[in-house]
Amino acid sequence: MSLKTTFRNGSILTPKGFVTGHSLTIEGERIVSLDASETASAGEVIDLDGGYLLPGFIDTQVNGGGGVLFNDDTSSEAIAAIGAAHRHYGTTGFLPTLISDELEVIDAAMRATERAIEDGVPGVLGIHIEGPFINEARKGTHDPAKFRTLTDQSLKLLSSLKHGKTLVTLAPETATSDDIRALVSAGVILAGGHTDASYGRMARAFDEGVTGITHLFNAMSPFTHRAPGVVGAALENQSVYCGLIIDGRHVDPVALKIAVRCRPHDRFMIVTDAMPTVGSKTKTFMLQDKLIRVENGVCVGPDGTLAGSDLDMATAVKNAVEMVGLTLEEAAVMASTAPARFLGLDAHYGTIAPGHNANLVWLDHELNLKASWQGGIGIEGHKAAA
Repeated sequence: MSLKTTFRNGSILTPKGFVTGHSLTIEGERIVSLDASETASAGEVIDLDGGYLLPGFIDTQVNGGGGVLFNDDTSSEAIAAIGAAHRHYGTTGFLPTLISDELEVIDAAMRATERAIEDGVPGVLGIHIEGPFINEARKGTHDPAKFRTLTDQSLKLLSSLKHGKTLVTLAPETATSDDIRALVSAGVILAGGHTDASYGRMARAFDEGVTGITHLFNAMSPFTHRAPGVVGAALENQSVYCGLIIDGRHVDPVALKIAVRCRPHDRFMIVTDAMPTVGSKTKTFMLQDKLIRVENGVCVGPDGTLAGSDLDMATAVKNAVEMVGLTLEEAAVMASTAPARFLGLDAHYGTIAPGHNANLVWLDHELNLKASWQGGIGIEGHKAAA
């Protein structure tokens, strides 16, 4: 018989907003009830101490964590180590993310993701393949020697994942409309990123089936008054999902504030673009042939180019409230509900409701993470080293 846990004495975020004076009960991996009283006491009782109970965070862009870089170790064990590092920051669902690499490495990463899901590695929802079908003009820290255009071979590979979701970041100007439609028809989720596309090409890509934007503002043609670019196309569009790295360095807070005023909040997703340094005391690593170090909270290469982040989801959510001025409900939707919908997993993930997975995050009054639950299993929040 599955153990029950009841949460009370806090603000619980439901699809209709925060409720107080309620109790939430989970049994095993599922939420079983949300009662309009605090008298329920089934199983273990968690006193939220007036804090906040949110749906577990879902991060669609996780390059590494716990000292592990997915590109360096495309194994189920590496995925498990990355997930273990991030779950202490409230991330209960994630896509291990592969930076531009050879097709053989992409193949190995996809097979590792399948094995991780088969083995029941907690939190793995699929894979994010970020490149190599991108534009050198907006390469960021990606290695242009790895870049290529789509072929029948690569289209077949990208469509081959047997378990979980496949998200591919590509530059639409490097692909044909037929390529994009073929991937979408095969069930691949597409996001525009590392792209120098014009406003017109990006807008057409949305019509062709691209439903996301990878780290809005970063590594893409900017918005200007005569050439709106990818940023303009994304901000004008009211339905695609735009990832945001909210660390104050990747995007200026003023730009973030303007962006969230342009579109529905539930069409933004908080992402970390996290590197191996998250959850690790070691703050340097090698990315292919480049030494990357953490500097003032961000990862940078030898020439100062941003190379992912040292950001975790709990910090990003707090930043969204304190830096961008969002409400906690808006930030939580961007960290949980929106990515679940983007991935087509919202029937079981991303909201607190009976029948949904028991993936939960407990924040205190100051929005610091106290604990989380992944599939009903409690996880202590990260404690900084003394």
